[in-house]
Amino acid sequence: MIETVFLDAGGVLVYPNWDRVADTFARHGLIVDAGALRRVEPAARFAIDNPQADKVKDADRGGRYFNNVLDSARVPRGPARDAALAEVYAYHMEHNLWEQVPDDVLPALERLREAGLTLAVASNANGVLEKCLRRLDLTRYFDVVCDSALEGVEKPDPRFFRLLLERTRARAETTLHVGDLYHVDVLGARSAGLRPLLLDRDNLYSGFDAERVTSLHEVVAIATGHRRGQSG
Repeated sequence: MIETVFLDAGGVLVYPNWDRVADTFARHGLIVDAGALRRVEPAARFAIDNPQADKVKDADRGGRYFNNVLDSARVPRGPARDAALAEVYAYHMEHNLWEQVPDDVLPALERLREAGLTLAVASNANGVLEKCLRRLDLTRYFDVVCDSALEGVEKPDPRFFRLLLERTRARAETTLHVGDLYHVDVLGARSAGLRPLLLDRDNLYSGFDAERVTSLHEVVAIATGHRRGQSG
């Protein structure tokens, strides 16, 4: 029986505001289509998911991720791109750029709460995540929000998950962790004794040793005992 569900923030509950990114780049004379950024984002995120996750800081991973997105969208490197990125980064550090909520998030959170489950956010973030989630009216669904920048430890370190288990008074064997990166979320949660679910909306992880779902609706079904997970 599942009693507790941990959910990653970026890539699960929220995504970057690519419209804001495109507008910022336009102010620096670089025209980039927000839709193009969204289309290349999944592959750019997949590219930063590597076996050295425990040796890479999340901030460094984030820098590589953004450059992957921009390179894939053919945004030319140079002073204008650097200046636009600096402006995006400044916004992110004050407000958090991950501020777009997929359509399946609110219905899924409602159903998980109705089922009486304890919910927590388990995120490698930048210190302002809770403020961002409050702005998006998401904090009301969660018992605990854990932001790695405030804790001094980040996924995949099992100490991050153990800290969250302690805060939620949860048992590892009855807790699901839903994340979007195999080497960060799946292996990290496993190392702490949790059951990991890999949210693979774009079917990029076929063949990985992971129980995969393509939407949060599937997470609800698994958490409430109405569906067995997909593996492989």
